Amino acid sequence: MDQQELWTGKFLTIQKAGRWEYVSRTTRRPVVAIVAVDKEDHLILVEQFRPPVDSNVIELPAGLAGDIPGAEDEALLDAAKRELEEETGYTSNQWRRVTNGLSSAGLTDESTEVFAAIDVEQTSEGGGVVGEDITIHRVPVKDLMQWLNDQPLPYDLKLLGAVYAAMA
Repeated sequence: MDQQELWTGKFLTIQKAGRWEYVSRTTRRPVVAIVAVDKEDHLILVEQFRPPVDSNVIELPAGLAGDIPGAEDEALLDAAKRELEEETGYTSNQWRRVTNGLSSAGLTDESTEVFAAIDVEQTSEGGGVVGEDITIHRVPVKDLMQWLNDQPLPYDLKLLGAVYAAMA
């Protein structure tokens, strides 16, 4: 199908293929998401403001791979380790790749590479980089659904699939 670029920003491009309009990452790299679990079987989640929904949202720690000038070819696992520490202050020596899936196939060609970080330990404050205002939540894995349902905030539905896949 013939594609046309309608607009390009720093991180996103809006494309048109026939009648279909969709968004692509300018890096053409997957997003990394981390299912981080500590020794007490608590899941580490983040909360941050998301302008498209005008609300804070509960999510897995996650971020772009290859978005740092000079590190465009950053390995996905290295990006996951960097994002976990930047956003949460947690680190781990036990990592494994879980899966890869599409974020929202009707809207974007973006994929998410999911990693599991086991026995994470908090080694710094976290909270994100300049311009990010991230709140960290430590939630018992067994209570995840109840905790999410008790929150007044929306949550990213991908976190449920990623946690399920990591625990399977």
